[in-house]
Amino acid sequence: MHRFYPVIRYAASFAAAVVALATVSTAQAQDWPTQPVKTVVSFTAGGTTDIIAREIGNELSKIWKESVVVENKPGAAGNIGTGAVVNAKPDGYTLLMNSIGPIAVNPYIYSKSTFNTMTDLRAVTLVADVPNVLVVAPSLNIKTVQELTKQIEEKPGSFNCASTGVGTAAHLSCAMMAKTRNLTVTHIPYKGADALNDVLSGRVQFMFATLPSVMGNIKAGKLVALAVSTDKRSPALKDVPTMQEAGYKDFAMGSWFGYFAPAKTPDDIIQKINKDINTVLQNPTVKAKLSNEGAEPVGGTSEAFTKFVKAENEKWKAFTTEMNISAK
Repeated sequence: MHRFYPVIRYAASFAAAVVALATVSTAQAQDWPTQPVKTVVSFTAGGTTDIIAREIGNELSKIWKESVVVENKPGAAGNIGTGAVVNAKPDGYTLLMNSIGPIAVNPYIYSKSTFNTMTDLRAVTLVADVPNVLVVAPSLNIKTVQELTKQIEEKPGSFNCASTGVGTAAHLSCAMMAKTRNLTVTHIPYKGADALNDVLSGRVQFMFATLPSVMGNIKAGKLVALAVSTDKRSPALKDVPTMQEAGYKDFAMGSWFGYFAPAKTPDDIIQKINKDINTVLQNPTVKAKLSNEGAEPVGGTSEAFTKFVKAENEKWKAFTTEMNISAK
């Protein structure tokens, strides 16, 4: 029987080591964070991604007792900021607030991408669903989608549609509009929120902007909201029709926003971040602020968000292939 003692001792030692590692890991999550946390936004300040990141970051700083700093890293339709987080140390201190374009579209239109959003990032939680709203400047004297469509049909090639970058929800909405009614429209991509300035001035005729980024201008009368891109009206713009109601059959295109972390970030830290973000999203004040801006809070588990991101990748891979959308 003595011959088995080493095996028993080894097994006991191994079990003790596993328990010790689990204890250390749990302790790390309980102690985290012990320094400021950075949230990278892949677009310029003032856009919806930035607005949501700052609103949630302010509340997380109260929970964590540490500063949550938003860092804007625009460029390449979100690829620059996304890549910065992919290559960051996986310790929870660098997070990414991102959206449909960089995560689920860019992988299929940027052939030279050096990372894979499905394997090089961990999905933390879905934060909000946001409709895009078709807007024009008042100077164009266009009041409805039908009027805009008629003018595009009468002057093919003379209307430009701005977006926050190739592959973003704004770009995809332009493409979907043109495809649905066989319109000739020129897409003009910008670096993030800069697109809005040219629409406000009338230099570019229209764009599909995320609702929070233009709500203030709509309320101030600086932009005319013609339609929302989702299949249901937005509670924040109850009198604005959907694109489907305006005659664009089956048109349904929205934006979503969520948190991500580098791929090797420990499970316990991911779960803590997820839990605390969900707590913020249940805060009545935060919910009211986001809803008033046109962003509907979502939340949920990391696992559910991972499945959602996978489905979105499959959906937009098919769409971009069909539409032959690519970025140089």
